[in-house]
Amino acid sequence: MQILNTEIKPGKEYVLNMDIARLHTHTKIEVPVIINKAKEDGPIILFSAGIHGDEINGIEIVRQIITKKYNKPQRGCVICLPLLNVFGFLNQSREFPDGRDLNRVFPGSKSGSLASRFAYFLMHEIVPFVDICIDFHTGGADRFNITQLRINEGDEELLNLAKQFGTKFIKLGNGQDSTFRAAASKIGKKVILFEGGKSLYLSRSVTESGLRGAVRIMHHLKIRDFSSEIETYNIPDSSVIIKDSTWIRAKHSGIFRLYASIGTYVKNGDVLGSISDPFGSFEKPVKAISDGYVISSNHSPIVNQGDALIHLTK
Repeated sequence: MQILNTEIKPGKEYVLNMDIARLHTHTKIEVPVIINKAKEDGPIILFSAGIHGDEINGIEIVRQIITKKYNKPQRGCVICLPLLNVFGFLNQSREFPDGRDLNRVFPGSKSGSLASRFAYFLMHEIVPFVDICIDFHTGGADRFNITQLRINEGDEELLNLAKQFGTKFIKLGNGQDSTFRAAASKIGKKVILFEGGKSLYLSRSVTESGLRGAVRIMHHLKIRDFSSEIETYNIPDSSVIIKDSTWIRAKHSGIFRLYASIGTYVKNGDVLGSISDPFGSFEKPVKAISDGYVISSNHSPIVNQGDALIHLTK
């Protein structure tokens, strides 16, 4: 296995740098790739985060995997990419400096835009060696996602892996084209996308859920024995499999108050929040449009007509 022109030898640890782009000041932007390979052969797992530079919670999960030394395998290899979009992280922004969303340009192009070139490099230098990818994300803007996994529908092996991870919610669907998940899946990689929390925000419960899941997956694959750690985990007895979901959208612009707690089960017609003007002229209820679990909610106090407010499973 040769990554970034470096032969990855058994029993060794490597910190390599993806150096494929510069800022307009000609300053280098290096993306660290942390690789730990065991002496014994086994699965190769990739933990990635920060495809969107403002999704801090995912970055924190992979950082903790490294600092707790959970990335040191007994079998196989663990590759950690804690922060893919350094550009966005510097600017506390979702996008690359060229204004593109990195997670909408895969598999990329060797001679395309800056984001596209980066995606191409990742798909050709690292992903081919990997068996399983766990990609950590958060909700966009002020939308807070309950911890959940998203996987391709119809893949029983992947569904079993997702259940081993240990979140309450697993959402089935093939996702959008041009995403990292879609591109890696097309070349035969098993990809689990983790969602939890919101942009530019750290949630301890989300971090702990992601960290526990990563440990459980490595234990299940026999990459490393984590029996003592897993004994202390509080994991849901079963998973809720989501095949469809819908957003409740604002019928009015104004000040939004959320009443429903994330993760709760609600009935059609239940009042989940309200919207009012700032002058006391009106206050309108926000009602559930179907039975289901609340898996995401808008935390912005100011909303416009048509804004996504509450995400419900069907």
